[in-house]
Amino acid sequence: MGNLYEDALPPTTGERFDTLLSHQGLVIERIVSTSKIASQEYVQEQDEWVVLLTGEAQLDVAGRRVALRAGDYLFLPARTPHTVLKVSDKAMWLAVHLHGRAA
Repeated sequence: MGNLYEDALPPTTGERFDTLLSHQGLVIERIVSTSKIASQEYVQEQDEWVVLLTGEAQLDVAGRRVALRAGDYLFLPARTPHTVLKVSDKAMWLAVHLHGRAA
């Protein structure tokens, strides 16, 4: 048992990734962001479902600008290029990574 909001302090700059669960190809992460991020493109080999729990963010998803606010969620299929362009201070995300395919 745990609490999603406990110990969820952001780093001085960038983002902090905390693995909450890793089980049979499923990885759930809590991500806490600061407004001081370096935009970095991600192209992951696994599918990812992400929800913005608090704050606001702007992403580039495969060349399309996407604005998110608290409660918005997004599915990123494997190998979809995406970049966090802007994020509010202390924004919190929950990311669910799906490694491998079910038979």
